[in-house]
Amino acid sequence: MMISPLRRNFTSLIPTPCFFVCGEPHVSSTFSLHFFSTLNGKQTTVFDILLHKHHFSHEVASLASSHLIRLKNPEKADLVLSYFNEIGFSKPQLEKIVRYRPRILSANVEKIIKPKVKVFRDLGFSSDSWAKIITAHLPIIHSSLKNSILPALNLLKELLGSDDEVARLLKTCAWFVTTDLEKNMMPNVEFLKSYGVPMEHILILFRYSPRCMLNKPEIMRKSVRKTEEIGFNRSSKMFVYALRIISCMSDEVWELKLWGFRDLGFSDTEILSMFRKAPTLFTKSMETTKAIKEILLETGKFGMSSIVKNPMSLTCSIENRFKPRQEILGILESKGLIKCWPSLSTFCILTDDKFFKKFIGPNLNQLLAESTSQKGKN
Repeated sequence: MMISPLRRNFTSLIPTPCFFVCGEPHVSSTFSLHFFSTLNGKQTTVFDILLHKHHFSHEVASLASSHLIRLKNPEKADLVLSYFNEIGFSKPQLEKIVRYRPRILSANVEKIIKPKVKVFRDLGFSSDSWAKIITAHLPIIHSSLKNSILPALNLLKELLGSDDEVARLLKTCAWFVTTDLEKNMMPNVEFLKSYGVPMEHILILFRYSPRCMLNKPEIMRKSVRKTEEIGFNRSSKMFVYALRIISCMSDEVWELKLWGFRDLGFSDTEILSMFRKAPTLFTKSMETTKAIKEILLETGKFGMSSIVKNPMSLTCSIENRFKPRQEILGILESKGLIKCWPSLSTFCILTDDKFFKKFIGPNLNQLLAESTSQKGKN
């Protein structure tokens, strides 16, 4: 087909390699969009902007554009994405946002998006941190700043005491700014306080298990009663550590855990005794717990009674703690460098540095000497 001289001359002026290959046009965005519209002979669409300018996948571009067919000004989508790019959002993060919340592309950057960004920046969030929070909890994008986010932040700051603590909480669980805190969180706080749980212990829950504070009040009350029935004192720190485990388990899951420990040879009395000493034990899979128990018993140095007295042993790493220490102590014992193995609490709980200083350091020269001698013989 013949191309007219006029069209040939026009297309020769288009900076095609720069715009489409490099992705970094040396012309203004206004000119780029104008050029794009002219090239296609029609008004630029959301699909065009997502696919060609921001290089989204065809799937995401199609999905988003199908939800925004009534968007009168498609360039608004470009403004939104360009701003998110500017403040540090990656393309995978933007694709996730657009896939699940496509109407964000119709938002007013100045009135809707920038004020939210400012609020989180004022809390000390970096652009990277804010991007991760938004991507992990998309409802924030459409939550009302005035009616939801700001009231939640003010309440949290009053409760936790500082912006730093609020920021720490939101990095763990951003749901707090899109949830009606007066409905669940505040009744839970007031109930725990009235039950005799010190406020400094309640704050432990916000730090290590914040989602349990968003449970329905009836679930919280039931969990508190169960925690006390097991034998925890409501004024002790261990009470809230146990509560955070119990509040996240249904009755069915709790019973399955009990049956799992019974199958490993522990009595109900021993199981509850271990839970009172180490509540996090119930967060481990039964397969891992079984493997650790078998390793400890196979050494011939520890029995079931030792495990019951030191249940934290069942929460340690097999590869990083048990196997290396088992091997080291076996070598030391075989060479007569130690008379007996340490207690299970020492074996499991000592840090690597302290374990080295106590067992390897005093015998290091002799071990090295024997190793050198052995190499010489070979």
